[in-house]
Amino acid sequence: MVGIVENYQLADWEVDMTTAKSIGIDAFALNCASVDSYTPAQLALAYEAAERVGFKVFISFDFAYWTNGDTGKITDYMRKYASHPAQMIYDGGAVVSTFVGDSFNWVPVKQGTPQAIHALPNLQDPAEASSNAARGADGAFSWYAWPTDGGNSIIPGPMTTIWDDRFIQDLAGETYMAPVSPWFATHFNSKNWVFICENLPTLRWEQMLSMQPDLIEIISWNDYGESHYIGPYSGHHSDDGSSQWAAGMPHDGWRDLYQPYIAAYKAGANAPTVDEEKIVYWYRPTPKSIICTGDPLPAPNGIGMLSDSVFVTTMLKSPANLTVISGSNEPAILPVPAGIVTSNVTMGVGNQSFTVTRVGQTLLSGKGGLAIEENCTKYNFNVYVGKITS
Repeated sequence: MVGIVENYQLADWEVDMTTAKSIGIDAFALNCASVDSYTPAQLALAYEAAERVGFKVFISFDFAYWTNGDTGKITDYMRKYASHPAQMIYDGGAVVSTFVGDSFNWVPVKQGTPQAIHALPNLQDPAEASSNAARGADGAFSWYAWPTDGGNSIIPGPMTTIWDDRFIQDLAGETYMAPVSPWFATHFNSKNWVFICENLPTLRWEQMLSMQPDLIEIISWNDYGESHYIGPYSGHHSDDGSSQWAAGMPHDGWRDLYQPYIAAYKAGANAPTVDEEKIVYWYRPTPKSIICTGDPLPAPNGIGMLSDSVFVTTMLKSPANLTVISGSNEPAILPVPAGIVTSNVTMGVGNQSFTVTRVGQTLLSGKGGLAIEENCTKYNFNVYVGKITS
C-alpha cells in the first residue's frame, strides 16, 4: 500500500523487500492512488530498492482514485517503468494490475509503451473476461480472497474456490492471478466489518496447491487498515486510524506459515514440506460478545458468524500431541498428524499456552503473547499472531 508509506526512505523499502524475499515472495504489487503527491517519489524508491536487492515490482493502479480518463497519466507511468530492471515480467510482458478499474482500456496504454505489457486488471465479475480482448487485458486478478457472495457481502465460512473456478472458466486459458489472504477485519466509520476466515491462513494455501493458478497475489503486505498484513508493523507508515487495532498485533508468524506453502506452490507440489517444527497461533483479544465501553462505532458487521476460538497450526515432521490451555479452560489435548495442520480450541479468558509432545518428550512449548480479556474500550477483531520454535 504505497498510500501509507509517504515517509519511507530507500532503506525501508529494502528491509520490506528483503524480508519478503526471504520467504519466497518474488515481487510487490505497488497499490497506488492518483491523488497522493508522494506517489511518484515512492514508486521511484520502490523500483530502485527492488533493483538493489534482486526483487521485482509492478504497479497496481487503485481505481478508487484513478479513472478511465487517466489513460495519459497511466501510459506515462508504464513508459517510465515497464523496461526497468526491477519490473516484473510475465509471459513476455511487463505486469500491470489494478484494484477495480474493470472497464479501463489498456489498448492505448500498450500502443504508447515500447515495452510489451501484460495487463491483469482486477475484475469484480469474472464474466467480464469475455471483453478482455477489446479492453487489451491479458487475464485477470480476483479480489475474492475471503468468503463472500460478491462485493463485500459476508457469508459463513469456510472459504471455497467458487470464485476461482468462475475466473478460470471465464478466462479460458488467459492468465489468472489468484488472491491469498489470511484475515480481514476493519473498523472505520466508512467500512466496519469482518469476513469469516478463521482457518484461512492454511486452508487457502491448500486450495492454491490443488489449483496451481498461474500467479498468486498475497493480500497484503502492509494493509493494516484491513488487518490482513503479513509484513512487520512498520513504524514509518502514516496512520489512518488503523493503529487502534493493528498496533501491538503482530502477524509475523504467518510468514513462517506461508514460506513452505510458497515453496510447494513454486515446485508444483500438492503439499508443503516441513523443514523445521513450529507452532503458529492466532486469536482475537476478546470474545465476540464483549461490549466495548468507549467506542463511537458499533461492533463490526459479521461478528455473529465468528467462533470464539484459538487457532493453532502445527508444523511437524511426524505425529505428536498438541496441548492448549486457553485461560481458565481445562487443557485441550489434540493428537495431530505430521505436516501442516490447523486445529482450534474454545477461547478462554486469560493467558494462553501451547505445548507439543512426542512420545512423552516436550518438543515445543510457550505462552501466547497476549492475554484474552473480557473487557475492552474499543472493538478489535484483528488477531494476535505468534509462533513457537524449538
